[in-house]
Amino acid sequence: MLPLFQRVRYTDIHMKLVVQIPCLNEEKTLPLVLESIPKHIKGIDEIIVVIIDDGSTDGTVAVAREHGVTHFVTHNQNQGLGRSFHDGVQKALELGADIVVNTDGDNQYPQQKIADLVRPILENEADIVIADRQTSTIAHFSSVKKVLQKVGSAVVNKAAGTNLPDAVSGFRAYSRESLFRLNTITRFSYCTETIIQAGNKGLAIASIPVETNPKLRESRLFRSTSEHVWKSGITIVRAYAMYKPYIIFGWLGGIFFLLGLIPFARFVYFSAVEGITRGHIQSLLIGSLLLTSAFLCLVLNIIAELIRINRTLIELNLEQTKRHRYEN
Repeated sequence: MLPLFQRVRYTDIHMKLVVQIPCLNEEKTLPLVLESIPKHIKGIDEIIVVIIDDGSTDGTVAVAREHGVTHFVTHNQNQGLGRSFHDGVQKALELGADIVVNTDGDNQYPQQKIADLVRPILENEADIVIADRQTSTIAHFSSVKKVLQKVGSAVVNKAAGTNLPDAVSGFRAYSRESLFRLNTITRFSYCTETIIQAGNKGLAIASIPVETNPKLRESRLFRSTSEHVWKSGITIVRAYAMYKPYIIFGWLGGIFFLLGLIPFARFVYFSAVEGITRGHIQSLLIGSLLLTSAFLCLVLNIIAELIRINRTLIELNLEQTKRHRYEN
């Protein structure tokens, strides 16, 4: 078994690439995806395709079999993209994957770029590679969506300590080592969560530009832009609370403390300067409430920090469990 954090010398081993494709009723677009996945990539000895059938009710699985796919992960009911990614990764590691590429079944991404996507990992320059869709150039993206994509990437980069132009892109490659250290929690989407985890765990993340294919259908991940923003926001806040609790609780505590000083100052002014206290007790009550909230944020910050330390120890143990399971 490899020592912790040791880099793999990919030139010395039989390289196996697993391309995993989460699918939900993709019988019409899946053939385009499967037919465009490269059959040969320099530095890769074996390419395996895994279909994650996330509760499809059409002929997705039959179409995949017709195109030679033999490895499947099946959900009897829709479990969400986050769970599909998690289960696909477990299957890929069971198959002995050295690199895992995640793409979509709607043919949004150019599969021809998979060779470029895995190159930085093969050359030991990155643990994870994210495809930059260059969202400002995508014709079917509205102006609002383009702005939201930039804002979303900026927020994720801030939380992860990275500088990725398209941090929420789902077309990406992971090294085997990085997958041992990442643990997805959210059911909605793994994209932001894994980047924030990777950045906070010191994994090397690279980006390559790609041009997306023409749009063939509407997204099934969310029903509206507002839903996407809301769910992504929850994922980001959760990640902040997990890895940087002092930012959330520190800012909240500071805001409550400053707001609490204002009514106290007002009460002191009327009491000391003008000698009036009647009619201003409400300022004292509001100030006390706000300062109590600030104190509670401090306590929550301490508790969250202790939980973060405990979670780090659990994740180290989980990483060793994965290594023992998939490397023996």
